[in-house]
Amino acid sequence: MRIAVFTGSQAGPASHQQAAATFATELARAGVGIVYGGGHVGLMGVVADAALAAGGEVVGVIPQHLVDDELAHPGVPRMEVVQTMHERKARMAELADAFVALPGAAGTLEELFEAWTWGMLGLHAKPTAFLDVDGFWQPQLTQLRRMVDDGYLAAHRLEALGVVHDAAELLAFLEDYEHPARKWTPPAA
Repeated sequence: MRIAVFTGSQAGPASHQQAAATFATELARAGVGIVYGGGHVGLMGVVADAALAAGGEVVGVIPQHLVDDELAHPGVPRMEVVQTMHERKARMAELADAFVALPGAAGTLEELFEAWTWGMLGLHAKPTAFLDVDGFWQPQLTQLRRMVDDGYLAAHRLEALGVVHDAAELLAFLEDYEHPARKWTPPAA
């Protein structure tokens, strides 16, 4: 099993760095591979370093322009270089069995929401989750609940989005996951 980890290219607070390192270490020890954005910077680098140190499989997927900016992690044994950010996300989705967002910024949200949306549309049936470190994702979850309350998002879709606090909770979520039916279905014949 491999999990796509979306997270920040900035390091954030020390508590987030420690949580990311512990999370990646625990996944590696459980025999779960990590697919990530290929960088050596920020929480991305923390995740890769911790998983590698624990003997885990780490696959990086990075666009050429970020390789040119010298952001590729030199210690990752399998680094796939693609041409665009769109190709990066598509390749990460192909390689992963599930998706999780650790703390990050706009790119992290965009990656997780695209993967979650693809699942709603029936393009895959892979679990999607937030790793909620220090309540980081609570404001976002409040907004998502508002979307449900105002009728923009079905409650069962939000309920299918995992909110976990460590690797053990994520693995339990994945084991029990049941993917909701796709959002749009053809009319009955």
